[in-house]
Amino acid sequence: MNDVIVAATQNKHKIKEIEAITKEFGLSVISRSEAGIPDIDIVEDGETFEENSYKKAHEIMKLCGKITIADDSGLEVDFLDGAPGVYSARFAGVSGDDEANNKKLVGMLKDVPYEKRTGRFVSVITMVFPDGEKIVARGEVEGHIVLEEQGGNGFGYDPLFVPEGYDRTFGQISPEIKNKISHRANALHALREKFKKKEESL
Repeated sequence: MNDVIVAATQNKHKIKEIEAITKEFGLSVISRSEAGIPDIDIVEDGETFEENSYKKAHEIMKLCGKITIADDSGLEVDFLDGAPGVYSARFAGVSGDDEANNKKLVGMLKDVPYEKRTGRFVSVITMVFPDGEKIVARGEVEGHIVLEEQGGNGFGYDPLFVPEGYDRTFGQISPEIKNKISHRANALHALREKFKKKEESL
Protein backbone atom coordinates (compact mmCIF):
# COMPACT_ATOMS: atom_id res chain seq x y z
CA MET A 1 0.00 0.00 0.00
CA ASN A 2 2.62 2.51 -1.01
CA ASP A 3 0.13 4.68 -2.86
CA VAL A 4 0.27 8.44 -2.99
CA ILE A 5 -3.11 9.83 -2.05
CA VAL A 6 -4.23 13.39 -2.69
CA ALA A 7 -6.01 15.09 0.21
CA ALA A 8 -8.99 17.11 -1.02
CA THR A 9 -8.98 19.30 2.08
CA GLN A 10 -7.09 22.57 2.32
CA ASN A 11 -7.23 22.42 6.12
CA LYS A 12 -3.62 21.95 7.25
CA HIS A 13 -4.75 20.65 10.64
CA LYS A 14 -6.82 17.89 9.01
CA ILE A 15 -4.00 16.93 6.63
CA LYS A 16 -1.63 16.68 9.58
CA GLU A 17 -4.03 14.43 11.48
CA ILE A 18 -4.77 12.26 8.44
CA GLU A 19 -1.07 11.96 7.61
CA ALA A 20 -0.14 11.03 11.18
CA ILE A 21 -2.50 8.09 10.95
CA THR A 22 -2.18 6.98 7.32
CA LYS A 23 1.60 6.75 7.47
CA GLU A 24 1.16 3.81 9.85
CA PHE A 25 -0.56 2.01 6.99
CA GLY A 26 2.02 2.83 4.31
CA LEU A 27 -0.19 5.48 2.73
CA SER A 28 1.50 8.79 1.96
CA VAL A 29 -0.69 11.87 1.65
CA ILE A 30 0.04 14.94 -0.44
CA SER A 31 -1.92 18.17 -0.40
CA ARG A 32 -3.93 19.58 -3.28
CA SER A 33 -1.27 22.18 -3.97
CA GLU A 34 1.47 19.53 -4.02
CA ALA A 35 -0.60 17.65 -6.60
CA GLY A 36 -0.71 20.78 -8.75
CA ILE A 37 -4.44 21.31 -8.40
CA PRO A 38 -5.66 24.88 -8.83
CA ASP A 39 -7.10 26.62 -5.79
CA ILE A 40 -10.81 26.08 -6.32
CA ASP A 41 -13.68 26.21 -3.86
CA ILE A 42 -15.95 23.20 -3.71
CA VAL A 43 -19.40 24.11 -2.45
CA GLU A 44 -20.32 21.82 0.43
CA ASP A 45 -24.06 21.81 -0.13
CA GLY A 46 -24.77 18.23 0.93
CA GLU A 47 -27.21 17.47 3.71
CA THR A 48 -25.00 14.75 5.20
CA PHE A 49 -21.33 14.30 5.98
CA GLU A 50 -21.33 11.45 3.45
CA GLU A 51 -22.59 13.68 0.61
CA ASN A 52 -20.05 16.44 1.29
CA SER A 53 -17.15 14.04 1.73
CA TYR A 54 -17.88 12.29 -1.58
CA LYS A 55 -18.38 15.54 -3.49
CA LYS A 56 -15.01 16.92 -2.35
CA ALA A 57 -13.12 13.71 -3.11
CA HIS A 58 -14.77 13.19 -6.50
CA GLU A 59 -14.22 16.77 -7.72
CA ILE A 60 -10.52 16.71 -6.83
CA MET A 61 -10.02 13.22 -8.24
CA LYS A 62 -11.40 14.41 -11.59
CA LEU A 63 -8.78 17.17 -11.62
CA CYS A 64 -5.74 15.11 -10.65
CA GLY A 65 -6.59 11.59 -11.81
CA LYS A 66 -5.18 10.10 -8.60
CA ILE A 67 -6.74 8.35 -5.62
CA THR A 68 -8.23 11.16 -3.55
CA ILE A 69 -9.26 11.22 0.08
CA ALA A 70 -11.69 13.70 1.59
CA ASP A 71 -13.00 14.15 5.08
CA ASP A 72 -16.17 15.88 6.15
CA SER A 73 -16.54 16.21 9.85
CA GLY A 74 -18.35 18.11 12.51
CA LEU A 75 -19.91 18.19 15.94
CA GLU A 76 -23.41 16.92 16.69
CA VAL A 77 -24.94 18.15 19.95
CA ASP A 78 -27.92 16.15 21.18
CA PHE A 79 -29.61 19.06 22.96
CA LEU A 80 -29.50 21.01 19.68
CA ASP A 81 -31.02 18.14 17.68
CA GLY A 82 -27.70 17.33 16.06
CA ALA A 83 -26.59 20.88 15.28
CA PRO A 84 -24.20 22.25 14.20
CA GLY A 85 -23.66 19.04 12.20
CA VAL A 86 -22.69 19.62 8.57
CA TYR A 87 -22.64 23.36 9.30
CA SER A 88 -19.96 23.00 12.00
CA ALA A 89 -17.29 24.99 10.15
CA ARG A 90 -19.67 27.86 9.37
CA PHE A 91 -21.99 27.66 12.39
CA ALA A 92 -21.60 31.37 13.19
CA GLY A 93 -21.84 32.42 9.54
CA VAL A 94 -18.21 32.64 8.41
CA SER A 95 -16.45 29.42 7.40
CA GLY A 96 -13.49 28.54 9.59
CA ASP A 97 -14.06 31.16 12.30
CA ASP A 98 -13.39 28.85 15.26
CA GLU A 99 -13.70 31.59 17.86
CA ALA A 100 -17.12 32.74 16.63
CA ASN A 101 -18.38 29.15 16.25
CA ASN A 102 -17.32 28.23 19.77
CA LYS A 103 -18.83 31.40 21.22
CA LYS A 104 -22.18 30.69 19.53
CA LEU A 105 -22.21 27.09 20.74
CA VAL A 106 -21.45 28.08 24.32
CA GLY A 107 -24.17 30.73 24.19
CA MET A 108 -26.74 28.16 23.10
CA LEU A 109 -25.78 25.72 25.86
CA LYS A 110 -25.06 28.10 28.75
CA ASP A 111 -28.19 27.13 30.73
CA VAL A 112 -27.99 23.41 29.96
CA PRO A 113 -26.64 21.13 32.72
CA TYR A 114 -23.45 19.20 31.97
CA GLU A 115 -25.14 15.78 31.88
CA LYS A 116 -27.39 17.00 29.07
CA ARG A 117 -24.57 18.53 27.05
CA THR A 118 -23.83 15.28 25.25
CA GLY A 119 -22.76 14.93 21.67
CA ARG A 120 -20.25 13.46 19.32
CA PHE A 121 -17.64 14.35 16.78
CA VAL A 122 -18.34 12.67 13.44
CA SER A 123 -15.93 12.11 10.58
CA VAL A 124 -16.81 10.60 7.23
CA ILE A 125 -13.86 9.85 5.00
CA THR A 126 -14.32 8.96 1.36
CA MET A 127 -11.61 7.55 -0.88
CA VAL A 128 -12.39 7.88 -4.58
CA PHE A 129 -10.45 5.96 -7.20
CA PRO A 130 -9.86 7.06 -10.81
CA ASP A 131 -12.07 4.19 -12.05
CA GLY A 132 -15.01 5.67 -10.13
CA GLU A 133 -14.97 3.21 -7.26
CA LYS A 134 -15.26 4.62 -3.77
CA ILE A 135 -14.74 3.54 -0.17
CA VAL A 136 -16.68 5.34 2.56
CA ALA A 137 -15.89 5.07 6.26
CA ARG A 138 -17.54 6.78 9.23
CA GLY A 139 -16.03 7.33 12.65
CA GLU A 140 -17.50 8.84 15.80
CA VAL A 141 -16.38 9.70 19.31
CA GLU A 142 -18.91 10.43 22.06
CA GLY A 143 -18.42 13.07 24.73
CA HIS A 144 -19.66 16.16 26.57
CA ILE A 145 -19.46 19.87 25.83
CA VAL A 146 -17.90 22.25 28.37
CA LEU A 147 -18.69 25.96 28.50
CA GLU A 148 -15.14 27.34 28.68
CA GLU A 149 -12.40 26.64 26.18
CA GLN A 150 -9.69 24.49 27.73
CA GLY A 151 -6.32 23.79 26.13
CA GLY A 152 -4.52 25.07 23.07
CA ASN A 153 -4.13 21.86 21.10
CA GLY A 154 -6.32 20.87 18.19
CA PHE A 155 -8.68 23.21 16.38
CA GLY A 156 -12.36 23.95 15.92
CA TYR A 157 -14.50 22.76 18.81
CA ASP A 158 -11.66 20.70 20.34
CA PRO A 159 -11.21 22.97 23.42
CA LEU A 160 -14.91 22.49 24.28
CA PHE A 161 -15.18 18.72 23.80
CA VAL A 162 -14.41 16.17 26.52
CA PRO A 163 -14.29 12.66 25.01
CA GLU A 164 -15.99 9.86 26.92
CA GLY A 165 -13.67 8.25 29.46
CA TYR A 166 -11.47 11.36 29.81
CA ASP A 167 -11.57 14.41 32.06
CA ARG A 168 -9.76 16.70 29.62
CA THR A 169 -10.81 18.28 26.35
CA PHE A 170 -9.36 17.49 22.95
CA GLY A 171 -7.64 20.85 23.36
CA GLN A 172 -5.76 19.51 26.39
CA ILE A 173 -5.08 15.97 25.21
CA SER A 174 -1.82 15.40 23.35
CA PRO A 175 -2.04 15.02 19.55
CA GLU A 176 -0.65 11.48 19.91
CA ILE A 177 -3.55 10.40 22.12
CA LYS A 178 -6.11 12.29 20.06
CA ASN A 179 -4.89 10.57 16.90
CA LYS A 180 -5.70 7.22 18.53
CA ILE A 181 -9.18 7.98 19.87
CA SER A 182 -10.61 10.71 17.64
CA HIS A 183 -13.52 10.46 15.22
CA ARG A 184 -11.05 10.90 12.36
CA ALA A 185 -8.84 8.11 13.69
CA ASN A 186 -11.87 5.82 13.96
CA ALA A 187 -12.92 6.67 10.41
CA LEU A 188 -9.40 6.11 9.07
CA HIS A 189 -9.13 2.75 10.81
CA ALA A 190 -12.47 1.72 9.31
CA LEU A 191 -11.22 2.94 5.93
CA ARG A 192 -8.07 0.91 6.32
CA GLU A 193 -10.05 -2.29 6.93
CA LYS A 194 -12.22 -1.65 3.88
CA PHE A 195 -9.13 -0.83 1.79
CA LYS A 196 -7.47 -4.09 2.89
CA LYS A 197 -10.55 -6.08 1.85
CA LYS A 198 -10.49 -4.35 -1.54
CA GLU A 199 -6.81 -5.24 -2.00
CA GLU A 200 -7.42 -8.85 -0.95
CA SER A 201 -10.27 -9.23 -3.42
CA LEU A 202 -8.14 -8.21 -6.41
